[in-house]
Amino acid sequence: MNNIKCDEFQKNVSELLIRHKSILDILSKIAEAQARINRAVSKSVTYCGCIQVKATKQCIPYDGTIKDLQECMNTHIEGELCDNCKDVIEKEIGNTLFYITSLCNVLDISLHEVLIKEIEKLNTLGIYNML
Repeated sequence: MNNIKCDEFQKNVSELLIRHKSILDILSKIAEAQARINRAVSKSVTYCGCIQVKATKQCIPYDGTIKDLQECMNTHIEGELCDNCKDVIEKEIGNTLFYITSLCNVLDISLHEVLIKEIEKLNTLGIYNML
């Protein structure tokens, strides 16, 4: 996301958030939005059936390299999201981004700066970022 779009999004969120301006409201809305993402993905499996979860124990090569680990780890998802499920999940992710941005706004944090710092951290730490 370039700076202009990110700043535009943050400004729009600032102008549109009226009712839930309290930090407590925003935090609870973030949790609610995350739960809606979880529910939308679950419904893609249980109601629509466009994707399936085939979970098994992850194969972890004890003497392998990190590259080996990347290649053997599995998402446990089979199939593809149908257009309807994809639209619903995208909407829910958008709602989550809205409330994350609202949190940035009330704490006077630039969403663009957060993204830049995260990119720099990923570029610096690379594969070791999440270990």
